[in-house]
Amino acid sequence: MAPYELSVVDAAALIESKQLSPVELVESVLARIDQLEDKVGAFATVTAEDAMDAARRAEQEIASGNYRGPLHGITVGVKDLVETAGVPTTSSSRTRLDYIPDEDAAIVRRLAEAGAIMVGKTHTHEFAFGVITPTTRNPWNLDHIPGGSSGGSGAALAAGMCHIAIGTDTGGSIRIPSSVNGVVGLKATYGRVSRTGIASLSWALDHVGPMARTVADTAAMLQAVAGYDRTDPATVDVPVADYDDALGRGVQGLTIGVPTNYFTDGVDPDVDAAVRAGVERLAGLGAQIREVEIPHAAAYMPCEYAIFCSEASAYHQERLREKGGDIEPDVRVLLEAGELIYATDYIKALRVRSLLQQGWRDMFAEGIDLVAAPTLPQPPAKVGQEAFESTGEPVINAYVRTSAPGNLTGLPALSVPCGFTGSGLPVGMQLIGRPFDEPTVLAAGAAHEAAYERAGEMPRIG
Repeated sequence: MAPYELSVVDAAALIESKQLSPVELVESVLARIDQLEDKVGAFATVTAEDAMDAARRAEQEIASGNYRGPLHGITVGVKDLVETAGVPTTSSSRTRLDYIPDEDAAIVRRLAEAGAIMVGKTHTHEFAFGVITPTTRNPWNLDHIPGGSSGGSGAALAAGMCHIAIGTDTGGSIRIPSSVNGVVGLKATYGRVSRTGIASLSWALDHVGPMARTVADTAAMLQAVAGYDRTDPATVDVPVADYDDALGRGVQGLTIGVPTNYFTDGVDPDVDAAVRAGVERLAGLGAQIREVEIPHAAAYMPCEYAIFCSEASAYHQERLREKGGDIEPDVRVLLEAGELIYATDYIKALRVRSLLQQGWRDMFAEGIDLVAAPTLPQPPAKVGQEAFESTGEPVINAYVRTSAPGNLTGLPALSVPCGFTGSGLPVGMQLIGRPFDEPTVLAAGAAHEAAYERAGEMPRIG
């Protein structure tokens, strides 16, 4: 097995025991990028020289007994929405081609402190305002999209071009690319991870968090980046759990809710079968399965769009006026539409969000520990596809629809691979938990992963 194929857990064990050098690991990943980047297009910038310098420093530190932990020497792809000192942060937009930050974002700084090594900036749908990431292709089938907006991160992980990656999630942008690329992604509880130093899409709905190829790797990354940060007023001073310790808990005794509505709308038969199989695995491991009704089903999409379109337009208002011609047409039309939303409608949407949050609190109060549902109702769309033939639903609506509840409620939501379509494209299952109960979400994800025979599988490409 080549070093780029190793999980974080396995690579870390070899690095700690000095059987694998960070230099060897980074060289393997950079060679993989050289081999595949022309096909996949995952990176806006590859920082090969800086990565090798960091790898040599990590090698020296570890040799002298200064091992920092499981991310020391591990490669990371950083979404190009996230600021990196001295490295261009374009947000995959022509309007920011010359932007080079002076400081790292909080999450980049924490990963660096843990010893992680950035190999490059991964593409995003421009300013995170989309689910396609048009610069990038899906490594499982290059005729299909990698999802978005963290599509570069998802594709890079799947293809072995990094071991962990940063994603952001306002309407599913961690979970969407995780599902369609067959990797793991966690949108942690709102306020669990600092967003300081990240271009905003919607202050009320933005999250940032870990993406990786296994649940244990995701937990290791979350351990490094979770925590209170006074520079982000949305973060909450809640103790950070031991996520690695939670992985072995299993699901025995947990009650998992399976929706009878909303998440069942417009679902592809292959997706439905894969997610049902995932739920059955959890049941076979000792979880109790109970049907639940998702509250206020008609409200999620209007509420999601009213909030994030309004806030995105406010954030980009000056840019739209000064550089509107350089913004891609699909993003520009959404920013222009956001300016047409009345302030009264925006305020109403915020009030509706409170009702949605209360509805989920009531549902969990009835004895539910987790909700299991399709991450997405449809498999990866083809490049250029605007709507799904079976339902007529636009791709962006379909993907945001099943993601929006996690953003509007702020609840932790994990996407784990659970199967494949008949044409060999990945399917993800979403596990949604109580506020700051990432340990239970990760425990269920790890239990499912251990029972799923194709967990951790990588696409054959190159």
